[in-house]
Amino acid sequence: MKPLMILPPLVFLALAALFFFGMNREGADQLESTREGGPVPPMTVESFPGEEGFTIEALADGEVKLVNFWASWCAPCRAEHANLMAFAEEGIPIYGINYKDEPAKGRAFLDELGNPFVAVVSDKSGRTGLDWGLYGVPETFVIDGDGIIVKRFAGPITGQIPENIIRPALEEAAR
Repeated sequence: MKPLMILPPLVFLALAALFFFGMNREGADQLESTREGGPVPPMTVESFPGEEGFTIEALADGEVKLVNFWASWCAPCRAEHANLMAFAEEGIPIYGINYKDEPAKGRAFLDELGNPFVAVVSDKSGRTGLDWGLYGVPETFVIDGDGIIVKRFAGPITGQIPENIIRPALEEAAR
């Protein structure tokens, strides 16, 4: 057997090991947020039909809260919605930012699934999403009473995420 014949399988095994260990690193599924630890960024938003809006000042009202970016066209937003409703039923204030969506479709989404938000605004242009460092929807931010971002979670709040990530961040924000 020629020595060069074992080279391709060795290269394959090395690459497979690299991919396996690289994909299984702790925290590899969450991208870093440059916003955590800083104040909520500016908002360039419009009103959302049938809902009370909010301003950046409302996010620094002394109360711990969640800010959730969502859209009617977003399947993961639908998947996390029951957990947002549960948080709202517990009295956790959630502020919604409808991201790059048609207002009528966003309204229909809330009418169908329920509205967990104490206030909702529309980010039709996506400018606020850019300012907040959004990667996509859904994304949820835990905000402390001073308007400081304690945690950013990209992706749907499903499975163990409410207990393992969101609740600890809410507790941290309350301190």
